[in-house]
Amino acid sequence: MRTVSCGAAVLTLAACLPVTGAWAEAVDGAEAFPETELAVPAQVMAALVPAGTSPRPSGCIALEPTCDGPDAALAGWDLADLRNQDVVAENLAGSPGLSIEKPETGSSLDRSGHVPRDEARYRGFFQQAGTIKTELAILAVYMGAQSVPKLFKETRPFHFKDEGWFGKDTANVGMDKLTHAFNTYLIANILHARLHRNTEASTGDALTAGVLAAGFMAINEISDGIEADSGYSMQDIAMNVTGAAFSVLRNAVPGVKEKLAFKIEIMPNKSIYSHVGKKHYAQQRFMLSIKGAGFAGLRETPLRYLDLQVGYYASDFLNSDRAKGIEPKRHLFFGVGLNVGELLFGESRSRFGRAAHSVLDHVQLPYTSLRVDTAGEFGHW
Repeated sequence: MRTVSCGAAVLTLAACLPVTGAWAEAVDGAEAFPETELAVPAQVMAALVPAGTSPRPSGCIALEPTCDGPDAALAGWDLADLRNQDVVAENLAGSPGLSIEKPETGSSLDRSGHVPRDEARYRGFFQQAGTIKTELAILAVYMGAQSVPKLFKETRPFHFKDEGWFGKDTANVGMDKLTHAFNTYLIANILHARLHRNTEASTGDALTAGVLAAGFMAINEISDGIEADSGYSMQDIAMNVTGAAFSVLRNAVPGVKEKLAFKIEIMPNKSIYSHVGKKHYAQQRFMLSIKGAGFAGLRETPLRYLDLQVGYYASDFLNSDRAKGIEPKRHLFFGVGLNVGELLFGESRSRFGRAAHSVLDHVQLPYTSLRVDTAGEFGHW
C-alpha cells in the first residue's frame, strides 16, 4: 500500500490499479481486480474526479485542475499507466500539495496490466489453470455435448484427413479454417478474462489461456477423427494455434488489444441464421480491425468510432451451387467499419456497458461497414 495526501485528506492506493469502489466509476475495467480496494475520502475524490468527469476511450481519464494539480499529472493517462504504481508515484511525486509514501514491498502492474512473475502469486501453468476449474469443467461439458452425438452416427477407426486450406476445391473454401481460428481465439479470451481475475493479474495468464484453449480444441478434434466423411485435420489444429496465439499477443503485449481486433460478422440469409453446415459458413465474414479508438491522436476525434478492416469470406460453394457448375468465389475485402461498441459503450461505467463493449469487440454488426473486395464488389454485403 502507499499513501498520497492532498492537504489534510489521505488517498490510499492499493497494490493494483484500477480498483473497486469509487475509483471504479472513474476507471474503465476496474472489475478486473476484485481483491483490490481504494479508500478515497469524499473530499479527495471530489478533487481528483470532479462531477461530470468520465473516462476517455481505452481507459483514459480527463480531469480538470483541482487540488493543486495532482489531476493535471493524471490527465490523459492511459489505463496501463494508471495500473502501474511506479508510474503513479513518479508522476504524482512532483505535484504541488502531494506527498507519496512508497512501501518497501508490494506488487506493481506492468504496462500490459500484469504483475511481474517474481511478484506474482500464481506463477506456473498448473497453478493458474487451477484457479478456473469451474470454467474448464463447463467448457469440457459444452464440447462433449457437441461431440457425443457423433458416436451415434456412422463412424470409422480414428484417421487423419488432409482438408486443404483456402483452395476452391476444398469443401468450404477456407471458411471452416477461419472458424477454427476465431473459436479458439474467443475461448482463449474468455479464459484469460477469468484467469486475469482469479490469479490477481499474474504474468503468464494470457499464455495459460491460449494453451488451454488450443488444447481443448485439439481434444475436440478427436471426434472428427472418427467421422466417416471427415478426419483429424492438422490444418484445423494449425488454425486453432493461430487463433490462440493472436489472443496471447493481444492480452500480453501493451497496446495491441486497444488497436487490433479479430471479428466475425454474420450476414442474415433467407432463414435469418443457419446454425450449422455450409450455409452457416456462407454467412460468415472474418476480419482484422484496426481501431481508431486505440490511437491517442484519434481519441478526441470522431475517427475513434471507425475501424479499418481487412477480411475474407467465400461464396457460391454450397453443394447446390457446385451442382449447377458455379465456381466458388473467394473474397478478400478492405473497408471501413463503424465501431458500434465504442459508439454506444465506449464511455460506459456500468457492468453491462463494459460487457457489451467486450462483445462488440469480437462481433461486427451487419450493415455497419463499407467495403471493396478483390472481386470488384462494393457495398456492405
